Amino acid sequence: MDVMLRNYLSFLLRIWRVGQNGQNAWRASLENPHTGERRSFANLKALLDFLREQTQETDSIESDQGKNDASD
Repeated sequence: MDVMLRNYLSFLLRIWRVGQNGQNAWRASLENPHTGERRSFANLKALLDFLREQTQETDSIESDQGKNDASD
């Protein structure tokens, strides 16, 4: 994905609670408003893992660019 596009991410977040084995659990989905693509998550950890994955590449690129700028 283009680096400039990765500087801004937009999602429609939906979260809801469901009963599971007598306990409540959270479910979530993210929808990309530009493409309509929707991803579902069985728990909040999976949601946060996905968001970290989406932003980790950008963080790495920005860190590498900062190193290059500093060496100029």
